[in-house]
Amino acid sequence: MDYLVVGAGPAGLQAGYFLQQAGRSHLIVESGAAPGEFFTRFPRHRTLISINKVHTGWDDPELNMRTDWNSLLSDERTPLFTARTSRYFPDADEMVGYLADFAATHRIRVRYHTRITEMSRPFGGPDGPGDFLARAADGTTYRARRVIVATGVTRPYIPAIEGVETAERYDEVSVDPAGFTGQRVLIIGRANSAFETADNLIETAAVIHVAGPGSLKLAWQTHFVGHLRAVNNNFLDTYQLKLQNAVLDGNIERIRQQPDGSYVVSVSFSRVNEVVKDIAYDRVILATGFRFDPSIFAPECRPELTVNDRFPAQTDAWESPNVPGLYFAGTITQVRDFKKSTSGFIHGFRYGVRALHRILEARHHDRPWPARALPATAEAVTDAVIARVNRSSALFQVFGFLGDAVLVDRDGTVRYCEEVPVDHLHTAVGEGGFGEVGSYVTVTLEYGEGHDRVNPFDITAGRVSQQDTTGLDGRYLHPVVRVFDGAAPGKATAEHHLTENLENEWDSEEVHRAPLRTFLRPRLTGQAPAARP
Repeated sequence: MDYLVVGAGPAGLQAGYFLQQAGRSHLIVESGAAPGEFFTRFPRHRTLISINKVHTGWDDPELNMRTDWNSLLSDERTPLFTARTSRYFPDADEMVGYLADFAATHRIRVRYHTRITEMSRPFGGPDGPGDFLARAADGTTYRARRVIVATGVTRPYIPAIEGVETAERYDEVSVDPAGFTGQRVLIIGRANSAFETADNLIETAAVIHVAGPGSLKLAWQTHFVGHLRAVNNNFLDTYQLKLQNAVLDGNIERIRQQPDGSYVVSVSFSRVNEVVKDIAYDRVILATGFRFDPSIFAPECRPELTVNDRFPAQTDAWESPNVPGLYFAGTITQVRDFKKSTSGFIHGFRYGVRALHRILEARHHDRPWPARALPATAEAVTDAVIARVNRSSALFQVFGFLGDAVLVDRDGTVRYCEEVPVDHLHTAVGEGGFGEVGSYVTVTLEYGEGHDRVNPFDITAGRVSQQDTTGLDGRYLHPVVRVFDGAAPGKATAEHHLTENLENEWDSEEVHRAPLRTFLRPRLTGQAPAARP
């Protein structure tokens, strides 16, 4: 077959949908009994933190996807996740039901109860690496030219702390707060799973400490949705209002379990010059996240790992750099925009999977990236750019990572390509993957420099006026247009910012369109900038 997809979670189903639409020979294998079994266990306290905004005031389905963080991409036959529940933060069981409906509606090819125990590549020869061979626990084998791994992060990430094996893990600890009544509890980790756990214990535990290195980062300030979300940060009130709880900024040096089952934990405090203090606790919970499991891969096709060996390393095409033909989809693709954009989440990687499919179609099936022709004028390109930034959900969700591309060919013709990974665009232009490109323009939505270091509620912080037409960089999400020379891809020769707008609407003739036309005109036609209207 052309493709074997490992894992039938959201990313696996999304990949299967696109492969099926293209008529490619493929199969999804899933160890569980149904799609998305991850969501039958996680999050442990059963509330998703992915947005489900049903009432937007918009009629445009594309715009509505900006506030629907759970639906997969498909045609109109599939009811969206927003049709299942109106809860802004839905119950995880709703995701389980939605994924089952998606798989059934589109008749996605999935073989359940199929756990892959070994992935090898025994067919290589002088002409290069051959097909992959996947062996399942029941002895069945599957042979494929290419493999897409969409298994997510399935193994707990255990930090190197002395005595860590005695702690209780997030994926196993009881979620019944009654069992913690009157106890002193330490939670190691400072992401959403740690604070979700802490929030659950506020009413019963006597003391709760949440510990980890570095500064605590809040999603509303950094704009990275994997940082601490407001729905999980009630615990911070109990700390700052001196209600016996605390956030400890530092490293856990040792965990020592006492004969009676209690603990003494040595904490090195960052704020006081790494002073080490021993603190007594009744319970210690490890909420330090998860990692990719590479154990199925034979030595000849074992992918390189990165980020403390938590994720597989990937090229700008989501391919293993050391195992050609091994691709990745879903939350494990976040290494490409780690803690910056949204590839680790459904509302980000659904677009990444579509982009991966387009890359595979171009590389292996002689189907170039979809493009539409435009007149080679600043007016036409401006209209196209403005239409896209005002409507696109992909550019809005996967900010700074996916971009539209305006390709100016050497013969002067202009093509418009949507939702290309920017890093991949630069590489592909350099390799001739987009044809004879003389110059090109990228269109992204981005936050401005220093956006994550400024309190957005501080009225004394300098901000760019929404009526500014100079193209200065704003801190809030706004369109950025850059020009590149096809002979030196990746090095911008010019840059223009459309000033930020409270409603995310960039359609003003004076503030947005006219300055953009002025910027584009000499770079598309060789004409001198026209006078401002």
